[in-house]
Order: sequence, then structure tokens, then C-alpha cells
Amino acid sequence: MREILRFQPLYQERVWGGNALAAVFDRTLPSANPIGESWEVVDRAEAQSVVKEGAHAGASLRDLLRKHTAAIMGPEWPAERPFPILVKWLDCRERLSLQVHPPAAVAESLGGEPKTENWYIADTAPGAQLIVGLKTGVTRAAFEKAIIEQNVEDCVHKFRVAEGDSILVHSGQVHAIDAGNLILEIQQNSDTTYRVYDWGRAGLDGKPRKLHVSEALKCIQWDDFEPTPVRAAPTSAVIADCEEFLIRRVVLQPGDKIEFAAKQQPRLLSMVSGSLKIGGVVLGRGDNALLPYAGGFKAVAEHPGIMLITENFA
Repeated sequence: MREILRFQPLYQERVWGGNALAAVFDRTLPSANPIGESWEVVDRAEAQSVVKEGAHAGASLRDLLRKHTAAIMGPEWPAERPFPILVKWLDCRERLSLQVHPPAAVAESLGGEPKTENWYIADTAPGAQLIVGLKTGVTRAAFEKAIIEQNVEDCVHKFRVAEGDSILVHSGQVHAIDAGNLILEIQQNSDTTYRVYDWGRAGLDGKPRKLHVSEALKCIQWDDFEPTPVRAAPTSAVIADCEEFLIRRVVLQPGDKIEFAAKQQPRLLSMVSGSLKIGGVVLGRGDNALLPYAGGFKAVAEHPGIMLITENFA
């Protein structure tokens, strides 16, 4: 397989979403309702990425992996194993719920899947924040009391962010994204979320959204205090390195050349800004693409910007 793979986005309505995906990326959204997520690369029973162009246009990611397993993922990848990474754009016009994803040690007992994720801040409103982890010294007892008294915000670690910042959020870390953030989320292929607190908000149907307090309390890491983000910088660097994936931030200048050798490993490219020409295709701001294992690709930056390369899939 010698061509890069780009997919049709799958848009998800969310009560906390907006229209930034149209405004920033010049996309046509499916409705006037708030769109909170665009699933850019996904291989799940309930959601399938479909190739948007080229020789495999119209094929689902699952069908491609069954028919061309070795070419896309390498000779050791089982044909029926799902693609391990889910890539999303998040338009957080309002604050998300306070939530947690189950660690591997307890996920199966709860009927869920572990989910470690990385957030890259592509755009943000002045003063916008992230919430990740607990304030130093907060105990489970204090947290449970705060839920009852409706002052959970006093227990969690909040910090301001700017464009270009990022943070790796492990399964078990309680977290929320504050209003005003446009985020590229690169995560394990999972869709298990336990909401522990929703700021008194109603859902799109006008009713309070379901909480999963009991499950969440079993998942939260109670010794996880005040993790620090990776701050924006003008240089290329590894911004996330965990068992599930590695993410490199690459700073591009016009004319920069990048070569991806064949038969090393599959990779995901995510254009946060700028543009890159690769394999006869131009990737612009907001685009995501899968580079198959078998293909060798040469890329040239056309405009200055930031590209994320996700590799070392587990």
C-alpha cells in the first residue's frame, strides 16, 4: 500500500460543543446543533472511519485492516485486531464534565475499557484552563464529601493553558476540559467514560446527564496530585511517551523535508497548523492521515506550522 489514508470525519453532537470546527477548519458541519467532537480516525463496532479519496475511497478502516493487514500495520499485526488509536478534534465551547476513564486493572470488572489520552491545545480563549488530577493532599473521603456538598471544584487541579501546550492524561486521572479550548485528542481506542460531576448542567434533551459516581470512585487514582503539562515551545520534541503510543511535535518551516522509510511502522500525522505535501496530497490545518507500514513517503512543508506524529502503537 503506497498511498496515505485520509478519512471522512464523524461528527458528534455534544451539549458542550459549538461550531469552531467549521470556523477554524472551514468545514461543513452536519447540523446547527453544537458539535463537540470530530472522530478523525476510528475503528470501533459503533463507529468506522471511511476513506475519503484515492484507490480505497469508500472503504472502512476495518475492511482495509482485514484485507491489507500486513501492508498497513506490519506483518505481526493480527487481522482482526482493531486499530489501536482513536483521533478526535474537540470543540469545547463549554466545560466538559468531570470524569475518569478506568485503569486496566479495574476496567474489565466494570465492563469498560482503559483509555489513556493526550490533549494538544490547538486554540484557546484567554484564561481557559484544564483540570487534571487532584489538588495536593485531597483524599477520597474529602472528595466524596465534596460531591455531596457540590463543591468538587475545590478538590481538583486546575491550570491555565495556551496554544501549543499539551498534557498526557492517563487512565485513572480525574479530569475535565474547560470552556474555550480547541483540542486534538489522541487516545487509546476506547469509549468508556465515567462522569463523576457535571456542574449542575442539563443535557441536549434538557435533563441532567447520567453520572457514574460509584464507578468513577473505583477508578480515580487517589495519589495523583497536580500533574504538569508540556508547555508550548518553538522546537521539535517528544510531547508524550507511554505504553500506548509516542507523540512527537514537529515544527515546520517552508521547504522542510521529512522522509518516512517503508517497512518501519505505521504512523499517524496530524496537522495542527500549516500545510504539508506528501504522496501527492496536501495536508492542511486540521487534517489527519494514516501512513501505512508498507509505504515509503517523502513530505515537504509548504507553510510554517506544527505537525504531530503518533507512532509506537501498542
